[in-house]
Amino acid sequence: MLRMTTAAIAVLGAAPMAAAGTDYPLTLTSCGHEVTIDKAPERVVSVGQGTTEILYMLGLADKVAGTALWINPVLPQFAEVDAKVERLSDNAPSFESVLAKRPEVIVTAYEWMIGPQGAVGTREMFDDAGIPSWIMPTDCIGKDNSQSMDGARTVLFDTALLYRGIGELAKIFDVSERGEALIADLKAREAAAVGQAQALDLPDDLSGVFWYSSADVGIDPYVAGANAVPGWMLSKLGVRNVVSSREEWPTVGWETIARANPTFIVAAEMNRRRFPADDIAVKRAFLTGDPVTSQMEAVRNGRILTLEAHAMDPSIRAIYGLEALSHALAGLGLSQ
Repeated sequence: MLRMTTAAIAVLGAAPMAAAGTDYPLTLTSCGHEVTIDKAPERVVSVGQGTTEILYMLGLADKVAGTALWINPVLPQFAEVDAKVERLSDNAPSFESVLAKRPEVIVTAYEWMIGPQGAVGTREMFDDAGIPSWIMPTDCIGKDNSQSMDGARTVLFDTALLYRGIGELAKIFDVSERGEALIADLKAREAAAVGQAQALDLPDDLSGVFWYSSADVGIDPYVAGANAVPGWMLSKLGVRNVVSSREEWPTVGWETIARANPTFIVAAEMNRRRFPADDIAVKRAFLTGDPVTSQMEAVRNGRILTLEAHAMDPSIRAIYGLEALSHALAGLGLSQ
């Protein structure tokens, strides 16, 4: 069974060449919105597990005044520091609860949290409150969020956007040297995972599908679109995504998926219980018990893999997910 790699991150040492310190005021363009940071923030609210874990990795846990929107447990190496950070909500926090933490900046992984129809608030609301708001570039560059909460990726996800986001966050807090070290580590891990898969000599016709959840068990599931993070994983490893939609998480009927007959299925594991199918045990029971899905090659051959849901998001854990999927392919006995 595929599991997220949770080995401790290498200690972030000094970069080969010292990174330049941040010159303030710092002005950035974030998802089309100009953001000005007057000084290195001492208090930040992070809406999203992805941005919060990046802050922890950059050694900035003591700056995090509050966090929200979590899907999986925090990385084990940050359990102690995370326990000291107030969880405003496991889902979207209220605008008022964010303001109450008196942040000097608010950061998020998602435009649907802070944007035109932001679940927390709009950019203008935070501007009026005198709080700069920054969104990871992974959620707006090469992506259209105007038609749905999850949006549609117009081009395949690229980890260059993730690395850009890490670099910008590090610059906001004047820790660019730490950011460069973290990026270098992640790039090396990404390259190693791809190299491992290439060495397997896998068949050219491998295919897969990522099942995130379903609004109800048995109805059309939310699966990863062609350009989403899981689509990037499959592409990097030489596997075809049976889903061609550009939506981030479209719903596709099980009959359609069964006709495509993917070689393997990757099912998301999460702590969230918004829907019954959030539970990985429910997913597995459905796949093996439903008359349509139980006849799929992946199910009959026991190729139902498990990956933490957050690894399917454009976060640092996407790199760990790529590593885990590459390792799992080695154990499926598919090499030529």
